[in-house]
Amino acid sequence: MEFAAILKIAFRALARNKMRSVLTMLGIIIGVGAVIAMVGVGQGAQQKVQDQIASMGTNLLFISSGTVTRGGLHMGWGQTKTLIYDDMKAIQREIPTVAKAAPGSGTSAQVVFENQNWYTRVNGTEPQYFDIRDWPIAAGSSFSQDDVTQSANVAVIGETVRQNLYGATDPIGTTIRIGTLPFQVVGVLAAKGQSGMGQDQDDTVVVPITTLQKKITGQNWLQFIMISATSQPATYAAQQQITLLLRDRHRIRPGTDDDFFVRNLADVAELADQSSRVMTLLLASIAGVSLIVGGIGIMNIMLVSVTERTREIGIRMAIGATEQDVQRQFLSESVVLSLIGGAIGIVFGVGSSFVITKTLGWNVLISPMAIVAAVVFSMAVGIFFGFYPARKAAHLDPIEALRFE
Repeated sequence: MEFAAILKIAFRALARNKMRSVLTMLGIIIGVGAVIAMVGVGQGAQQKVQDQIASMGTNLLFISSGTVTRGGLHMGWGQTKTLIYDDMKAIQREIPTVAKAAPGSGTSAQVVFENQNWYTRVNGTEPQYFDIRDWPIAAGSSFSQDDVTQSANVAVIGETVRQNLYGATDPIGTTIRIGTLPFQVVGVLAAKGQSGMGQDQDDTVVVPITTLQKKITGQNWLQFIMISATSQPATYAAQQQITLLLRDRHRIRPGTDDDFFVRNLADVAELADQSSRVMTLLLASIAGVSLIVGGIGIMNIMLVSVTERTREIGIRMAIGATEQDVQRQFLSESVVLSLIGGAIGIVFGVGSSFVITKTLGWNVLISPMAIVAAVVFSMAVGIFFGFYPARKAAHLDPIEALRFE
């Protein structure tokens, strides 16, 4: 039998019981749609996490002061006072895989402008910090290295601080008060949103490191150093080299714990990516169950169809149809059901993704690979679950089939 003739007969047979065919396809429609939508939700979440981590900066290493033990209690990171400015200069000088480095310390303070005030994080650093973080200035400019040298009272504010202190007013050139000290606002940072750990990166005021240390905190050590490596693969070599260098500079004996931490954001990104992939796979697997259920529905209906059309099968065989012809005919009906259901399921899945985005505000990323995989899987379901009914039809005894009432 020709392929076109087989399809024509398949469509004619399915059209005899339109409602039954539609209900049979419903399982495939829901299954394919669910797979596409769930994979889209998982990949959207994965992309959002990666974007949040990328917003931290490029090829980043984060060095922080370490922990101390007092009375048997570990006090947590940031408690040691051994991380100093000269450590940063040594890292820049001696480690070739380091492109840029910026020192940092921070505190929390009440920031006041006229009759408005806001409690925020005040970070002290140097101008290259903004390059390392890939953090552009939206208005005004950054403070300069001369401002750092002179311990100038200048500040760059984040978008959250700007909104809460200024509203629609232009902050550039105005004076804010941090604690009791006046600072001139020279720039506003572009909005970055939340970090991968859920912190509002825009809720900050950035001042020269020397100003923070001499006039606000009185500290002469650093809480952290931000490092940008020459490339992402180079971050791992830089991490090892920095660890060895700081252990040597801090005279830490072998077998003794470090008094600092070196975190590689590439590790954080990889861990988040693995977690997101597992979640996507889990969602796709759960949605895939409905495809299996839809396939079982196809098998059930095709078995019923074989029983109902036993006499028709006998007549076909009596006039010359072979077992292969009968088997191909019933298998084609099963595949047609699956493919039509799969096509409608794609529309359903894409539409559901847009509805999820609009109503719940979730990031949903439609993957062409997920669509292709869903269609291929739906066709495979049609072949797999249609094979047994088709084989059963092909092996009917023509004489017994003709006698069937």
